[in-house]
This record gives sequence, C-alpha cells and structure tokens, in this order.
Amino acid sequence: MPLKDILVHVDASKAGENRVNAAAELAAKQEANLIGLFVERKRKYTKEESEKAEVMFIDHADRANVFYEWRSVEGHPGEIIRTHAKYCDLLVLGQSDSEIDLDMGDYPDGIILSAGRPVLVIPRVGKVTSIGERVMIGWDGSAQASRAVHDALPLMKNAEMVNVISINPNTTGDHGEEPCADICRHLARHGIKVEAQSMNVDDIGIADMLLSRASDKGIDLFVVGAYGHARWRELILGGVTAHMLEHMTRPVLMTH
Repeated sequence: MPLKDILVHVDASKAGENRVNAAAELAAKQEANLIGLFVERKRKYTKEESEKAEVMFIDHADRANVFYEWRSVEGHPGEIIRTHAKYCDLLVLGQSDSEIDLDMGDYPDGIILSAGRPVLVIPRVGKVTSIGERVMIGWDGSAQASRAVHDALPLMKNAEMVNVISINPNTTGDHGEEPCADICRHLARHGIKVEAQSMNVDDIGIADMLLSRASDKGIDLFVVGAYGHARWRELILGGVTAHMLEHMTRPVLMTH
C-alpha cells in the first residue's frame, strides 16, 4: 500500500532541517502529503523557534513540490507525537541528541515502541541524499522483523538492491529450513531484487555487524524490528535496538 500521509517531527535545529529535507524528498517520491509537527513545550520560550521551524518546513515542502500541512501544538512531546502519529502511514523522527533533546523524554525510543506506526529515524549528523535505493534488512524471523519488512515495502519498491542479513540464526527466531529463504521469496514476488546472507559471529555485536556491512555496501536504509517495553515509565530496549539507535549513521526504519 503506498504512503499517503507522512508525519515529520520538526524543530529549528540543523538536524531538524536535515530531517525535514529527507521527509520532503520522500513525500515527493511517494506522492504523499507531508505533515510537519512542532511541539511547543514552554510557549514563551518557543514561539520564535516555532515560527523559524515553520518557515524552514514550508521552504523544503515547496522545493519538493508536495502537498503539506503545518501543525504547532503545545504539550508533552511524546504524548503529542503519539497522538498525531495515529493518523499517518509513516512517522519520521530524529536520532536522539543530548545537546538539544534535554526535555524530550523517551525520544525517539518510547515513541517507536508505543506509536503503533512504522518510524523512520534520521541520523543527527550528515545529510540524507537517498532513502530506499540500497536497503539492508536485519532479519531474525520475529514478528517485529516481519512487520518492519512489510511496513517498508513502499520504500523498497524501486530499490536497486535489498540485502537480507541474518546474524546467528540458530539462536534467534523462526527461520524455517533455511535462514532468509522464505522472506526473500516473498520479497521477490513483490518484484524486489533481493540478496540473502546469514552468518554466525561471536566476536562482534549484531548491531555492529549490521553497521559494518551497511558501510561496505553503501546502504541508505536499514529495516529492523524494534524490541522493548515500558514498565513504570522505565524504558527497556533490546540490545540491538538500543545500539542501532545510538550509533546509526543512516536512516533506520523500525516497527514494534
């Protein structure tokens, strides 16, 4: 199913502008409506910042020639973003940045785990020039990985190549008779060019291996399932999810 509404969280930082630019280019590619959401935490301190962010958002939306909406809402960032995310096909967030996210709470971790929508996380540094041309799927045979793959189908439909990689398949998930084989056949039936690889490693973490392989292949999009749960407001993330969010250098699509 094609993407029709893409919601991007907007702030006035350089990372925020890179995020909006990536979302606008993706909206143009998908012929989707782009929704910019700015969350005002303390109105007297953020009015000027909101106006600056709005001008920046509209400029990028106009340059991408997409239909767009602008929303500026006061409240808790996580709660506001989760509410608006219910009515979009894809949510675009930024990687956590301790220098600017001092009162953002569990962003983006908690939103990924509770929004109920696929989340595309844009790195805090560097400009994103493409999304979905060269894709890597971290496949472990889990329900979360399956959801992530299917949520990513609109982004992969014109990919030059999709790499499916399974690390230590004998210890994770339900892979069937051969790791990656079933998901690769399924993707091929969607007309997606796909390659598969499985390996066993014990001297490097799974997330580090994925990041290393992505660098070697020039990947512009990761697709992975997100693991974790919230208990008494304490967010507990799976090791691969947390490491990927901390050290990512390329866009990552996550679904919980």
